[in-house]
Amino acid sequence: MNLLAIIGAFVITLSFLAYGIGSISLVRFNIVGRIVVFFLSLGVVLDIVAISLMTLGSKGSPFTLHGFLGATAFLVMLVNAVWCWRMFLAYGRDCKARKPHIVYTKAAYLFWVVAYFTGSLIVIWR
Repeated sequence: MNLLAIIGAFVITLSFLAYGIGSISLVRFNIVGRIVVFFLSLGVVLDIVAISLMTLGSKGSPFTLHGFLGATAFLVMLVNAVWCWRMFLAYGRDCKARKPHIVYTKAAYLFWVVAYFTGSLIVIWR
């Protein structure tokens, strides 16, 4: 694995942690506040950086099962972050999250966890 891919793997772990803090906070407290939008946004930005680094550092094609899972997980994650920002801007600080948003957040985080661990297993088995 080259240096860009290693740095990308490190950054994707930071993204995993940031997105996890935002998602778990939203689900646990049912509130879309500053902390939630900050950590979800940080997770999305770090994911963009990590995907870019890993794509540049990868020798193989990005059009694999893991590439598809990762891209789909990123889109699901992005939709969740945008949804939170829209709620935060429309209803103000610490607005109450509704049931559909909480269910979507749980599903998005679970999907992201699957994509993350799929990538980790690929690295381990190589």
